[in-house]
Amino acid sequence: MESLTIPTWAQLVLLLCAVGFILALKGLSGPRTARAGNLVGAGAATVACALPFFYADLDNVVLILVAIAIGTAIGVVGAQRVQMTQMPQLVALFNGVGGGAAALVALLELRTFADLDELGVDLPVAYLVATGFTILVGSVSFSGSVVTFAKLQELMTSRPVVFPGLPIAFGGAFVAALVVAGLIVGQPAVWAGVVLGLLGLAVGVLLVLPVGGADVPIVISLLNAFTGLTVAAGGYVLQNTVLLVAGTLVGASGTFLTLLMAGAMGRSVPNILFGALKGGSTLGAGQASDRPVRSAGPADVAILLAYAERVIVVPGYGLAVAQAQHTLRELVDLLAERGTKVDYAIHPVAGRMPGHMNVLLAEAQVPYEQLIEMDDINAEFKQTDVVLVVGANDVVNPAARTTPSAPIYGMPILDVDQARQVVFMKRSMRPGFAGIENELLFDPRTTLLFGDAKDSMGKLLAALKAL
Repeated sequence: MESLTIPTWAQLVLLLCAVGFILALKGLSGPRTARAGNLVGAGAATVACALPFFYADLDNVVLILVAIAIGTAIGVVGAQRVQMTQMPQLVALFNGVGGGAAALVALLELRTFADLDELGVDLPVAYLVATGFTILVGSVSFSGSVVTFAKLQELMTSRPVVFPGLPIAFGGAFVAALVVAGLIVGQPAVWAGVVLGLLGLAVGVLLVLPVGGADVPIVISLLNAFTGLTVAAGGYVLQNTVLLVAGTLVGASGTFLTLLMAGAMGRSVPNILFGALKGGSTLGAGQASDRPVRSAGPADVAILLAYAERVIVVPGYGLAVAQAQHTLRELVDLLAERGTKVDYAIHPVAGRMPGHMNVLLAEAQVPYEQLIEMDDINAEFKQTDVVLVVGANDVVNPAARTTPSAPIYGMPILDVDQARQVVFMKRSMRPGFAGIENELLFDPRTTLLFGDAKDSMGKLLAALKAL
């Protein structure tokens, strides 16, 4: 097989690349080491991709180099231009491209297996099973990721898309895919691989369509795990250890992340995927309320903050959209200079992906020590004078504890409602992704500061400096 033709020195280099992937994943587990971990992983991937040019007798070298050049250009331009608020969409596209590439490679290998089968060569069943698995799951990951991208980019509605017969269509496509995969194991044929790929694309679309708004990041993580598993299975088929290790790492980490995110929302993965079929999934943004609330201007809020001894800031996706993190850091620094103790409360699913708020605030040079996770800071809200909520909604909505009919019921939240005073910075009264009103907005202890987060934050900072 191919692995036997790889020189010993090249196998040792590939082993080092695999170790590099493991070290990269370890580095990504903490904010202080994340940048170094990312560089180690990228370096290991670059070496692994370049290595075959030095030991293998490759065909179509020019086409390969052209493809690499095009991919590199797209990656560089995309990385430079993408906004922080668009990171989840970028991750979704990366997931999809990885899964689609693995499916195409497996389809090409299937053609080789079909030729060998015609010659009477006895093919290992495990290789055929892995090939069918890669084509199916890779196709699911590709089409599902494209739909998640479209939802997050607002190219289509972020609300669940449900139609009569969807469960039957999904079940039928899935069963048909399993049948065709079984045919491939019995007798490999290219036509069967193509049909399997098309069925996988249909399954991916039907799987993600019923998922709404705030649940999409969890589905991205799940599809990321799918992509990792397809890469690992493809590595097994190709007898490529680096692909096997890298895919296993991505699959395992993606699975753990999916379960952790689902736990942070107090729901199961099946409920997130299929809850909309019975009306239980996140339903997307609803209508703004016309109930009266207490609002104030920047000067009034500045006075409230100036006399506070303990302040907690709760950042959300609205902060990322407004790109107000730098002004927020200036505000917090000014409060700290006045003797106020200030921390940031980070919910596990704040923003649109795990770590979104951490990265956003790190970009503004916020010290890591001020970023406190939900479980560690919830007990402090009772002793907090003012909580400043910037662009968050569902992660502080008491309905998660009090309203069984709410789509976020059971989701662990930040106990903001236990603070002495709450200031909400919002554009409008429009609900969050869950599409339900936040009763905390109507609490007598809550003051709303309406407007764009960056503009309001700038005015609040100026008012505080003037005191």
